[in-house]
Amino acid sequence: MPRHRHLTTGKLARFLLVGAGVTALQYLLASLLHWGAGLRAAWASGIGYGVGAFVSYAANARFTFRLEGGHAGALWRFMAVAASGCLLNMALVELGQRLGLAVVLAQVLATLVVLGWNFLTNALWSFDRAAAARSQ
Repeated sequence: MPRHRHLTTGKLARFLLVGAGVTALQYLLASLLHWGAGLRAAWASGIGYGVGAFVSYAANARFTFRLEGGHAGALWRFMAVAASGCLLNMALVELGQRLGLAVVLAQVLATLVVLGWNFLTNALWSFDRAAAARSQ
């Protein structure tokens, strides 16, 4: 099999579909926490991202990458990627605000960067059986 068999357009399309739903959830929670509860935008976004990570794992493991068994290892690898993505997201939202960008624009730009990071690392590590075997 090709080395990067997890980098297919079908998987990318499914990942984007799952991501759209999870991003909507993140944005909803972040909006409620920022504008409703007065939390700083980066923290509100981080909390929304964290909640979305669990929904994302369940949907991507089953729908995108069609994982059969091995959830314990894949879950921890996925959450490590999610944690790094969350920190990157928060840093980019904060940077955007410090540069004078509107909160929504900063969040959208951060989402685009983190989307690429998440797809590549999850496809090549979290849900790749060979990579998983090497990391154990």
